[in-house]
Amino acid sequence: MILVAHLNWRKSTCSGQEQSCVEVANSVGSTVVRDTKLGDASPVLVFPAASWQAFLVTLRS
Repeated sequence: MILVAHLNWRKSTCSGQEQSCVEVANSVGSTVVRDTKLGDASPVLVFPAASWQAFLVTLRS
């Protein structure tokens, strides 16, 4: 179980002052994603580290 309240959440620098984006945090062996607008009330998605890295590689290509 991941305690999301204790994670170090970060928002993309591409989002500027907008609040309508996602936040990500690293946990042991995984990346956790949530909706910035909802903050702590947001549901979270948990991705294995390798899957998240593959997503980023695809996104950047």
